[in-house]
Amino acid sequence: MALTQPIDRRLQPRSTANTRAVLVAPGIEMACVILDTSSGGLRVRTDRQLALPPTVTVVDIAAGLAFEAEVAWRKGAEAGLKLKGQSALRGLVPSRLLPAREAWVRAGGR
Repeated sequence: MALTQPIDRRLQPRSTANTRAVLVAPGIEMACVILDTSSGGLRVRTDRQLALPPTVTVVDIAAGLAFEAEVAWRKGAEAGLKLKGQSALRGLVPSRLLPAREAWVRAGGR
């Protein structure tokens, strides 16, 4: 029996990231890992399965960036996110990103 390779439906190539991050949404702040990135999205893994709201913010701790995203899919502890915007967390931030900035600071961001 011949095995077939899964069809890659992504429009943009992905790059492996393996980066510490924090997933932030109303009532949710949890550690996660950004597994890979593309110009259109992210794939993240959380430490537990949790129902996510339609939109979330992922905070890249080392880079000091907040990625606003829509949840495209969820499988177990992994989720695929479609990027809607990206903002730096250093200095002043818009009020909608204050929870993300506070999570970044608590996680050791400087």
